[in-house]
Amino acid sequence: MYLNELGIVCALGSAKTEVLSAWLSGRCPQAAPVSWLNSNIPALSLQTEPPPLPQNFNRYDCRNNRILLAALGQIEASVRDMIDRYGAHRIGVVVGTSTSGIAEGEQAVSVLQSTGQLPSSYHYKQQVLGGAAEFLACYLDIEGPAYTVSTSCSSSANALASARRLLRLDVCDAVLVGGGDALCRTTLEGFAALGALSHSRCNPFSKNRDGTVIGEGAALFLMSREPAPIALLGVGAGSDAYHISAPRPDGACAYAAMQAALRDADLAPGQVDYINLHGTATRQNDAMESKAVGQLFGNKTFCGSSKPATGHCLGAAGAIEAGLCWLLLSGLNRENRLPPHLWDGVADPEMARLGFAALESRGSNPLQYCLSNSFAFGGNNVSLLVGYS
Repeated sequence: MYLNELGIVCALGSAKTEVLSAWLSGRCPQAAPVSWLNSNIPALSLQTEPPPLPQNFNRYDCRNNRILLAALGQIEASVRDMIDRYGAHRIGVVVGTSTSGIAEGEQAVSVLQSTGQLPSSYHYKQQVLGGAAEFLACYLDIEGPAYTVSTSCSSSANALASARRLLRLDVCDAVLVGGGDALCRTTLEGFAALGALSHSRCNPFSKNRDGTVIGEGAALFLMSREPAPIALLGVGAGSDAYHISAPRPDGACAYAAMQAALRDADLAPGQVDYINLHGTATRQNDAMESKAVGQLFGNKTFCGSSKPATGHCLGAAGAIEAGLCWLLLSGLNRENRLPPHLWDGVADPEMARLGFAALESRGSNPLQYCLSNSFAFGGNNVSLLVGYS
């Protein structure tokens, strides 16, 4: 299905050209504690504050929905045009998230503990997982299917797969699909408790890697059957159920997801120009992913992790990273450049050697196909193949 439009906001910027330029130039924002979270754990937040919600949507007012609104603002005119042409009942909304508005819930509980009452501004719809899709549908007056997918770090990658099914089944003529996640203490403290956060920087696939850095952001696509240059050509998904938080060490399920995406798109591994690796810089994920990618692609395919630049955006990561692939393939990347893999360059001798892109890497031919990996807790693995249709 065609990916007609993209809106994206993350630590790299709040517009498509800004995000792509920063990513290609190797910009790596400095993680820092976020004052409004009252936490000392470094994270990557947005460069600019997202817009406020209109007052009549106060029940949905949370940072997560404001970030989604910022992404929507970049493509809202195109979405409303689709609504006018097909009818509100033929447009769907599928959103991936893992935090929703938990930060607002945390703040409300703090007030409750100190005063004995929840703040008058708090509404439970601010933090329910389904609130993200419900807000977008209400804001746009969309009457088609509207729901949220929450499978941890693969949430919005699964949302894209789900949106494609709605179109293939002729339930919808167009779907607003993507994901958004805002920073919150629950996530930061939870990842810290797992020992999964870096003490310095996100350093994926390095011998010196010591964990990831959490980020926030959103990406929303307008997906339809209307022809466009770039499409979601292949999806591979599976769940190994190996462990509640650790990946299967042999990478078999990740391998199967990538292979299924290639088969779905009717492509061979050698046709893929770039792989956006899940690349969290945690010990086990990088070891597993390098094994799976090495077995399927060898070390000739350019690849890299975008998480040092964006942070790990959790439920939004799948959509943001598919969005980064969309930007690489778009007319905005006129020089056919590839984003550098940001790390210290110290290879781990125990991991497979991969074809990490350097700062000046370029495709020998115009870029056509990109693969984006999202590997989540519980072994819920998704690979998306984005390319020219």
